[in-house]
Amino acid sequence: MRKYENSLPLKLLKAREAAMSFFRPMLQEHSITEQQWRVLRVLNDHEEMETKQLAETCCILSPSLTGIIQRLEQQEYVQRRKSPDDHRRTLISATEKARNLLEEMAPKVDASYTRLTSSLSKEKMDILNELLTDVSQIKP
Repeated sequence: MRKYENSLPLKLLKAREAAMSFFRPMLQEHSITEQQWRVLRVLNDHEEMETKQLAETCCILSPSLTGIIQRLEQQEYVQRRKSPDDHRRTLISATEKARNLLEEMAPKVDASYTRLTSSLSKEKMDILNELLTDVSQIKP
């Protein structure tokens, strides 16, 4: 067995922690968790989504997403409605309040992303993006 410190899952976790350290302060400033931020970012790019699709896109387990949606709904950042085609399906959308928050945060997010990626050349960023996409598509 390979040494723990050389394991791919650990290296990916460390890279995630390093990347998120650029964004956590502004999320905390707005009392938004990382998972809530993922949901808001995805909903900002889609008019509305079914909960199952939202969970998959955000890489959040469905039971966890339920609580996240409840808290975002209490904060008036999302709204839900039953699908007119199938009342068993619930559709989630971002509210105007959420869109305003994302617009307000966008310059800081962009600046943090620039600080994060400036340590790597464009070529390395392209390679990293390609490798991460490849790894994420591997199925057991």
